[in-house]
Amino acid sequence: MTVELAMILGLLGVALVLFALGRPRMDAVALMLVAVLPFTGVVSVPEALSGFSDPSVILIAALFVIGDALVRTGVAQWIGDRMVRAAGGRETRLIAFLMLAAAGLSAVMSSTGVVAIFVPIVLRIARAARVAAGRLMMPLSMAALISGMLTLVATPPNMVVNAALVRDGHEGFGFFAFTPFGLPILVLAILYMVAVRRRLTTTEDAPPPRRLRMRDLAASYAPDGRLLRLQIGPGSALAGQSLDALDLPARAGVTVVMIERCGRLGPELVEPVAATQLHAQDILLLGVVGARFDGTQFAARYGLTALPMTGRDVARPAREFGLVEAMVPHGSVLAGRSPAEARMRDTLGLSVIAIRRGQAVLPGPASDSALREGDTLLLAGPWRVIRQMAGQRRDLVLLDLPEEAEEFVPERRRAPIAVAVLLGVVAAMATGVLPNAQAALIGCLALGLFGVMDTRSGYRAISWQTLVLIAGMMPFALALQRTGGVDLAAAAALELIGAEQPRLLLAALFLATTTLSLFISNTATAVLMAPVALAIAQGLGASPYPFAMCVALAASTAFMTPVSSPVNLLVLAPGGYRFMDFVRIGTPFTVVTLVVSVTLLPILLPLGIAP
Repeated sequence: MTVELAMILGLLGVALVLFALGRPRMDAVALMLVAVLPFTGVVSVPEALSGFSDPSVILIAALFVIGDALVRTGVAQWIGDRMVRAAGGRETRLIAFLMLAAAGLSAVMSSTGVVAIFVPIVLRIARAARVAAGRLMMPLSMAALISGMLTLVATPPNMVVNAALVRDGHEGFGFFAFTPFGLPILVLAILYMVAVRRRLTTTEDAPPPRRLRMRDLAASYAPDGRLLRLQIGPGSALAGQSLDALDLPARAGVTVVMIERCGRLGPELVEPVAATQLHAQDILLLGVVGARFDGTQFAARYGLTALPMTGRDVARPAREFGLVEAMVPHGSVLAGRSPAEARMRDTLGLSVIAIRRGQAVLPGPASDSALREGDTLLLAGPWRVIRQMAGQRRDLVLLDLPEEAEEFVPERRRAPIAVAVLLGVVAAMATGVLPNAQAALIGCLALGLFGVMDTRSGYRAISWQTLVLIAGMMPFALALQRTGGVDLAAAAALELIGAEQPRLLLAALFLATTTLSLFISNTATAVLMAPVALAIAQGLGASPYPFAMCVALAASTAFMTPVSSPVNLLVLAPGGYRFMDFVRIGTPFTVVTLVVSVTLLPILLPLGIAP
């Protein structure tokens, strides 16, 4: 062993310990390696920084943006809703549809992002179906992890392994090269989760605790509710008039919270401002602000038709607007002034529906009551405005947001554009018309051009920690190759197992990758193990593809501990799991995945060893 190799292995050991301890963060450890590696003399400073310009790193960053576009436009949420309807409340079907939806969506966007989207959806499903959340959360995380075995872009380790193949002079994997391995494993995972679902919870079928909902919030301010939904008829006196001319708060004791209007691409939500003109067939969401408001009389007087506040027709608008409770803090400029005097509708973009002082709701029009410090207000308006207020605590402090706030989708009207861009990027990658990174970057530019994403939301969508980790670990793999560390590991594996047992070598490579990913991220594991896999293949005189694919599949098999992947950490608390729950459930299926992978690899990707 040379001095250079000893230094590199020493740095690797330190990095592994720090990764396992979680202090400092993994991306900080990767930056430390970038800074220290040039001192060993094995790599130069430009080579240590070369990971930041690697095409796979650019591709991963672009895919984070495209994946976030599916969230912003409600595509991910739509898939979740369809899944619930298709399941029909049956637990086994629910688990199957949940895993299929999570895996399918994660195949083209960040699995961590998909799980973050689905956690509140699954909690809502669990409450509605009276199913323990623990029976659904681990199937969700397992499906999201298996999605990494479905497409080239499903997870960063796949792209890291693919980049290692290209750097070694081989042709990279195709977009769907992973699918024949992932599909059977996904089917087995669904059957496995259905079989062991009763072992997924420690609390006997206990549904998750009930969270605050908008109807509860409205009922706490008035037993009969404070919101009405009415449609303007063709001969209504409201049609053609502007809101400032109507002055409904003073004349009728109601305020217009939101207007739903039929547009070219379907229903559109219009925020009511003073100059907004009402049209026939508009649907108005009205907030009752007067003490003696009669809804029946009001509808008859203005030619309106009452609509229900529940059901599928109101589900979409309810995701755009909502109710929230806010408190007037000490020192607020609103104290001593009424909402009308403070022009809260114009300055905040929210309507004051009711005011509570102590335990009592104030009578009379809410807009005319002078506010005091400590008063709580029931506000109604767009979720976009409500979320902008969340970080401001000077004049109004938002209290607990209702559950419906998690369903807010800022760019729902542009969902067809996001889907079209995604399909275009996938088609370009699958056909090889453009390099993967270039296709993804063009997709990001198209999202910006059509207004789906702006620059700020695009930068916010990227997981910079993941990118820095990958870019920082790439020169480390180069250093191991130059010092002979990769060849040493490959030679040790060949000597220990023998070149006559390629399936055993695949199994050992799979186990080594899976074991290493228990302590460090699967992305960092792929960076380290991909060169070893290629060296083993070279030592055998075999095709590099089954060995590279083995590392990619093993890197996605992070089922055994909650710290193996961010996906598992996201479901840990909502599912009520303990560390050993992942060990009990994940270990057997890791063995299943190993057996399936080692069986299929030589069949689907021939080893090509000369007899």
